[in-house]
Formats: sequence, C-alpha cells, structure tokens
Amino acid sequence: MAGKPPASDPIQDSPEVSAPEHYAVGLPAIGHALRVSQQQMGVRRTALTLLRVNQKDGFDCPGCAWPEPEHRHAAEFCENGAKAVAEEATLRRVTPEFFAAHPVSDLADRSGYWLGQQGRLTQPMYLAEGADRYEPVAWERAFDIIGEELAALGSPDEAVFYTSGRTSNEAAFLYQLFAREFGTNNLPDCSNMCHESSGSALTETIGIGKGSVLLEDLYKADLIIVAGQNPGTNHPRMLSALEQAKAGGAKIISINPLPEAGLERFKNPQSPRGLAGRGTALTDLFLQVRLGGDQALFRTLNRLILETEGAVDTDFVAEHTHGFEEFAAAARADTDWDATLAATGLTREEIERALEMVLASRRTIVCWAMGLTQHKHSVPTIQEVVNFLLLRGNIGRPGAGVCPVRGHSNVQGDRTMGIFERPAPAFLDALEKEFGFAPPREHGLDVVRAIRALRDGDAKVFFAMGGNFVSATPDTDVTEAAVRRARLTVHVSTKLNRSHVVTGARALILPTLGRTERDVQAGGEQFVTVEDSMGMVHASRGRLAPASPHLLSEPAIVARLARRALGPDSRTPWEDFEQDYGTVRDRIARVIPGFEDFNAKVARPGGFALPHAPRDERSFPTATGKANFTAAPVEYPHLPEGRLLLQTLRSHDQYNTTIYGLDDRYRGIKNGRRVVLVHPEDARALDLADGSYTDLVSEWTDGTERRAPGFRVVHYPTARGCAAAYYPETNVLVPLDHTADTSNTPASKSLVVRLEPAAPQT
Repeated sequence: MAGKPPASDPIQDSPEVSAPEHYAVGLPAIGHALRVSQQQMGVRRTALTLLRVNQKDGFDCPGCAWPEPEHRHAAEFCENGAKAVAEEATLRRVTPEFFAAHPVSDLADRSGYWLGQQGRLTQPMYLAEGADRYEPVAWERAFDIIGEELAALGSPDEAVFYTSGRTSNEAAFLYQLFAREFGTNNLPDCSNMCHESSGSALTETIGIGKGSVLLEDLYKADLIIVAGQNPGTNHPRMLSALEQAKAGGAKIISINPLPEAGLERFKNPQSPRGLAGRGTALTDLFLQVRLGGDQALFRTLNRLILETEGAVDTDFVAEHTHGFEEFAAAARADTDWDATLAATGLTREEIERALEMVLASRRTIVCWAMGLTQHKHSVPTIQEVVNFLLLRGNIGRPGAGVCPVRGHSNVQGDRTMGIFERPAPAFLDALEKEFGFAPPREHGLDVVRAIRALRDGDAKVFFAMGGNFVSATPDTDVTEAAVRRARLTVHVSTKLNRSHVVTGARALILPTLGRTERDVQAGGEQFVTVEDSMGMVHASRGRLAPASPHLLSEPAIVARLARRALGPDSRTPWEDFEQDYGTVRDRIARVIPGFEDFNAKVARPGGFALPHAPRDERSFPTATGKANFTAAPVEYPHLPEGRLLLQTLRSHDQYNTTIYGLDDRYRGIKNGRRVVLVHPEDARALDLADGSYTDLVSEWTDGTERRAPGFRVVHYPTARGCAAAYYPETNVLVPLDHTADTSNTPASKSLVVRLEPAAPQT
C-alpha cells in the first residue's frame, strides 16, 4: 500500500550480479518508474503528479538540471526523475511519534536508504544537548534557538551556511543576503564538490563559469564529445537530445573508463522504435580512457591539430584569443606517444580515429561531468578542453561550445544568485547599493575549508539549506567528527537523511515544502524559479497539498530566521519577501545582470535565457579581453605496483546521496551496494576471484590509510588499472586534503587503493 515505509532496514549487501546491459531506458525503465511511483504515491497521485513534471505550467523536476525542450512531451521526465518526484510526493510521513519511537542512537545505525524511505518530515524537531531523542518544537522557538546561538558567536565567521542545489533562486538569494547581512561569506555549496573545477577553468579561459551552448546547439552539432559522464543514469533526458542530434547527422565520441549503457544504445520510451525496436546506437567511437588521462588525450589531439595543415581556425585565433603561441609551443613539445598511451590507456589508432572525426567536424561540442572535475588536475584538464575548442573556433558558433552538464536541479542558479564563498566585488557593490549595508569582503569557507573549521573548533554553528552534508562530503569519519564538535546544527529538509543523526551539541530539523507542493503565503499563491544547466531560467509551480500544515517554504524560513537573528536594526523588508516572492525577484532584477524585468520575463511560458557573452557575441570578459589559451603541464595519476585507481560513482538507483533502491540495472548489480568493479585481468593479477570479498584501503601521501570494509569483487570491463565503487559508501576513502588544484574540489575520481581480502559478508 502506498504510504507504508519499510519496517526494518533491508540493507544486506549480498549483491546478485549478472552481465551489464548494452542499452538504456526502453520498457524496463517505464515499468520501474511506475512501480516505484505507485509504491510511494498511489495510482491516482502518480498520474496527477508525473504529468506536471517539467511542464511550462508545472514544477521543475527536483532531480537533474537538464533543460527542457521547447516542444515537450506529455511525459517530460525520465525514470530517475520519476523516482525523485515519488520520493518527494510520497504519502509516507515521519511524525513526532516516529522520533519518540526511534532515538538518535537507533537512527544512526540505520542505512541512508532506510532513513530516506520513511517519508516526509512533518514538524520542526529539536534535539536538546545531552538528549537522545528529537522532540517537536514550535517554529518560533526553533528560530529563537538559532538566534541565541548566532548571537553567542565571537564572530559571524564562526557560522557556516551550506546550500544544496535544489534550493530555488528566490530562496538562494534571500539566504545569501541574510548570511552577508549577518556578516559572513561562509556560503559553501554542493558546487564545491562537483563543477567548481569547471567554473574555475571556464572563468579564466572564456570569462564566464558556465557552459556556452543551448539545447538547440546540440541539434546543430557535427560532433558531440561526451567525456567523463554517464547520461543514462545521471541525466537520462540528455539521451533524447543525443538521439535527435544523431538524426541530424551528428557523430558522438564517448570518453569514459566504464562503458555506459545509455551511450551505447538508447531506446526512447516516447517512440515505437524505442519501445519495440532496437532503439538508436549513439556512440560512434568509444575511447576507454584511463582515470585521469583526459588531459593527456586532449593535449595530444591539440598537438595533432596543430600539425595538420589548415586545421586551425587562424582568423578566430588571431581575433578572439590570447596566449596561443605559448600554448602551441607547449603542445608541440609533447611528442612522446609512449607517455600519452600510458596516461590514457588508449592505442595510437584510437586517438588518430578520434582526430579524423574532429577534423571532419565544423561544429563541435564537448560535454562533461564529474569524470573530469574530480581529479587533482581537473582545472588544467578542462582548460585543455577549452584549448581544443578554441583551436577550431568552436566557441561562439551555433552548434559548438563547452557544455558542463550540471547535476542538481538548481545548482547553477544558486551560484548565479550569490551562493559563493568568493563573491565578485561587483556583486557585493550591487548588494550594498540595493540594501544599504556593507557586506563582508573577506572570502569565506568552501566545503572542504568548512569541514576543517568545524574540526578545529573555528566554526560553531552549521546551517544547511537542504542536502545531506555528512554523506556528500569526503573523509566521512573526519567530517562526522567535525560536525559533532559544533554547538548547533540545523537542517532544512523534506526527508530524513544521515546528516540528521550526526549532530552538534544541539540540533534542529526544519521541515520545508517540496517542489511538488503548493506554496501559499499572505500575498497569495507563489511560484519560484530555477536555472537549468544551460542558463535558461523558468518558473516552477507546485500543485499538491503540502505534506503537513506545519511546513514552511524555504523563503519563509530564511525570512523568519533573518528577522529573529538580525533584529529590528535590519532595514531589509524580510516580511514583504516572505509574503510575496515577486518582491524578491524585483530586487534580484536590480542586483544581478541578466535579470532585468525578471517578473515579466519569467511570466513567459518556458522562461528566458540568461546572456552569455562568449556565446552571444564572441566577447570574452576575461582579464585580457579575449579567450585565453593555457599551457599547463600534462599530469596524470601514477600507480604503485599492486594498486588500483578507484573512482566513486552513482548506482542507477540513486541521485547524489539519495538512494532510491538497491539495484544498478544497467551494470547488472541487484540487491546490494558494497561492490567494487575491477577489470578481470587486474583482478586475476591481484588474486581476487569474482564474488570474493575485499576491503578497500586508500593510501594518502602523508602515510595515512582509510578503509572501507566488505566489498564484493565484480569482474567488470572497466579500463585497466582502474576500479569503481559507489558513494557515499566510499567517501570514507577520500582524504579531506585530496583536492583539485585551484578549485579545491574533492578528488573522488582518482584514489590510489589496495584491495585486501576480507571475510565473506553474512
């Protein structure tokens, strides 16, 4: 029956393994999406809810940030989008009686999957110092507790305000406004752990830290390169766009250590061929690159382009770029094919075949995700991708450009709204002019630095607007110990997660409205806005009745907290902002470029595109006034004898740290998550039989080791020398100090590990 959560924790980690799939979606995806939806929501609610997902008069999917096409199907959602909606619109409820029956010590022993399956939070809950049970608390008392702790700080910088990527533009703008009026730039967010490397690389090279393509550019491309990305699981609706691009004549190169079913073949559930036929083969060339070898691959392609007569767009390079000669000299010097092949794990023939496809393309797009952003050398890797595109004039041309594919549904919008620990002076100047206070200018803490501050006692209050901080972050044991040192931890959430049971001395859970729910304030029914992965801004309107009458919206929570914490001296009209989000958008319009006439623009069905100077004008707002070539030395991980290079990744039955189920259908894994995928030849060399159990032990440069015990070995066709396992279970292996240069993003895709035999799990 819908609404009934599992009674006990089903995690047993006794996975069943079969051969991986060679296609994605099709009838199995439809069946699984409907089954999960009906289990959570019931039949009628499933139909009413799913038909509003990603529609112009509906709500934005709380899953990924892939953009919506202009002409939308009645079912404009994917399997994992349906799961995300079902998790939020579930009929299951977590009441005060649940917390009375489950002390924190009990909840702390439960899996993240079990916690999430209990349902929607219904009332504010408070964990007093020394207590082992959350108890109901009135909203005003909750805000008083936060206000008391904030007032007791020795400095505003002893507070940390974290943001998840599902927060709306309106809530994010108010949140950063409150934090800065309070006096700190400590605004870490989930971008710090995913696409921060993209933003760092793109800001330096093209002047804006966002992608330069719109959805229609994919349909005009001659060549699309998908690097370090698994659309079949993480952005399934991207497969429809790739299929349409193929129909228009585009070729696709996929670059990944793992073969991914969605990039092999796509069975579109919205077409007869997808449901009953063979679907569409997407990838024309699969380059099974070794983990961390992408920079070497693109550097070699760039050298070969330079060596090919007429291949460089010399007019574009001369008119629009800076630093070409230094870059070209560095690229021409990298002539060691043996080093390239060692770094990439590819053959010379494969690279030369890729070059043929590149040279045959007039319009090329490169898409990427975490496979490129979570290495020590991620920023120079993405800069090498930019070099690759600049050489042939593939930025600012229809059908061409950079396409970092963002994860969470409004992670890009949150950054646009000012959720950033290192704000631009112009943004702070605009805030000061509009609101009449002097915002702090000193840079704040990102995620990694926030954990260090909590660990060292330099941060005492931790406030999270959404997300599951302790499960999403690296070095799990260190992070959990750091969070427990806080005086107060606060989480604005829709559902239970691990972060609610790893608490400071005192803790609050503040339940909030979800995307699917109606938001009615004193000024009437409200809507919010989001920005997708390609810079399109549009409205999102929930239609369901709230899961509880005790829920507040995120903007309301921020506004009420600000009134309590800042007191009557604040000149910001927080009460007006809570009552009418249109007043928030009016202020955004006066502070953030591109949002002029915000309320009028977002009233148009489908929303509007934010300006992007490199795309729109071939203008590059960098320090040089041009697009910048870079010439970083080529780096790649080097493995000691008997070790493997491990990447963390998602199962198909999860989104970020939210676990929907225990299967990874496309990879042939069922009923378990503690698996490690190892190439059969590597496994044999390490004397690891398929089905045996191992402990994963990561080795760090300071001599410390971290252990994740009890993983089933799965012989799998990954790149040689490489292995893969799911997070958050393997986040414990990621050292806090193992981060990307410049961006400080945890380097979760390149962990040196050894595999030690372990006893079989029971």
